[in-house]
Amino acid sequence: MSSDLAPGNGNAAPAVADDDNRYKAVQAKLDKLSKVLDDASLDLVALWRSMLANAKHTDSVATDIENADLDPKFVALTTSVATALDGAAREVRTLSDSAQETADLTHETRRTHAKFYGALDDIRSNRREKTPKPGFFNR
Repeated sequence: MSSDLAPGNGNAAPAVADDDNRYKAVQAKLDKLSKVLDDASLDLVALWRSMLANAKHTDSVATDIENADLDPKFVALTTSVATALDGAAREVRTLSDSAQETADLTHETRRTHAKFYGALDDIRSNRREKTPKPGFFNR
């Protein structure tokens, strides 16, 4: 009943929370966030499968204990563990689905941001003249 899951590499922070709202910085943050969420979703699916396998194995152990005519309290305890593992696996699957949905929305947000501001950034980045600060024309 061991798991092949290993601790992460320590890169849990997807993006620095700062005030840098330039086009390329936002695109980079959205890209990094979506990659971290995709990875988390895959890791959670692996955890879900492992937990389901452990729940099934524990249930078969409970059956073996019962067939061996051991004390019924051990059968009940082992069955409770199998039930708890199955319930936890369902919750992990829900979390995985949420992580994947959030990743998909992040990809969509990145594409929408590029559609709205990509051309403007190209224009502003490729000209020699300085660009007025935001709000300059709001008078």
